[in-house]
Order: sequence, then C-alpha cells, then structure tokens
Amino acid sequence: MKKNYFFIVSIILLFLSVLAFSDNLFWDVGQESNKDPKFIIHGILMLAWFSMPVVQTQLIRKGNIAAHKKWGKIGMLIAIGVFVSTLYVFYAVFNGWDAMPFYVKANRIFMLSFAVLVYLAYRNRHNSAKHKRYIFMASLLILEPILSRIAINDSVEVFMALVWNVLFVSLFAYDWFTLKKIHTISWMGFVWFYIVYTVSILL
Repeated sequence: MKKNYFFIVSIILLFLSVLAFSDNLFWDVGQESNKDPKFIIHGILMLAWFSMPVVQTQLIRKGNIAAHKKWGKIGMLIAIGVFVSTLYVFYAVFNGWDAMPFYVKANRIFMLSFAVLVYLAYRNRHNSAKHKRYIFMASLLILEPILSRIAINDSVEVFMALVWNVLFVSLFAYDWFTLKKIHTISWMGFVWFYIVYTVSILL
C-alpha cells in the first residue's frame, strides 16, 4: 500500500477524466466544444495534468528520481496552464459571480486552492510526505467537471459525494496504514472541501 497507493489513485483519476470526456475524445468529436479553442486548450491541459501523476508516481516506484524531477518541471508548467485556462473559461462562460450555480462557485474557489496547493507541493518537493499529498489534494478538489459528466440524470450529487468521500477515506486509510495517524494535509483538505461547498451553497 505504501508503494502503490498514489500510483493506483492516479490511474483512477486519469480513468475518470477520460471516461467523463470520452464523447469529446472518441464518439462525438464533431460537437461544438471541440471547435472552440478555449475548450480544446483547457481540455488538453487538464488531460495532461491528470496524466502527469501516473507518470510521476510510476517513476518514484521505479526509483528514477532524476526523471521524476525533470517531469516535475513540466508538471508545474501544465499546472500554470490549467489555472490560467480555467480562469479564462470561467470569465468567458459565466457573466459574474451571481450567474454561477453553487458548484461553479465552488469550482472557482477550488481553482484558487489548486494553485496554492501546487505551489506548496513545489515548496515541499524535498518532503515526500507533504509533496505527494499536496499534489493529490490539488487534483481531488478540481474533480467536479469530471464527476458531473459521468453521473447519470438525477444521481449527480449522490455520485459525486460518494466518489469524493471514498477518495478522501482512502487517503485517510493510507495515512493510518503508513503513519498511524491522519496527516494534517489530508484532514484539512477534507474540511476545506466541505467549507467551500457550504459557503458556495449559502452565497
């Protein structure tokens, strides 16, 4: 579990992202969003972001630290691209805060959280325990557009809550198995997740 957990969850997150946008990628490539540069660029960057942890965790599993560091620099550039492209999509699609549904408001806050977490991951790149949790938490908080596209009809909220909570609980289990306690980054990320959604619903 100590060696494989982050590799496995990275594969799961990548699988979910490909499944969510399989229509754009495979069987409905003629749709309007596939002709819009802002969505194309954003989609490519998001796919690259969720692919990067699979590559990086596999390099760690193989003990190739030098390659991990080199790919990490590319990952930082991808993260910047994800942040900028997402903010542009928010700006282009939604006419102000009041026009946004609660989950889009949450996504806007989570995107700022994503930037902070990636920065903290970079600052703590020599601290493996913190670094990998910051990266995982950054990915976990931006899952809504992926999960909402996978859910069927009226099951959206239930499905998203189930997947998110299972991922959080799996992280807690990993923490307990490896540290005999819940890591601060893990439980604070969980608390922040629910604070943001509560605030977004109330505003």
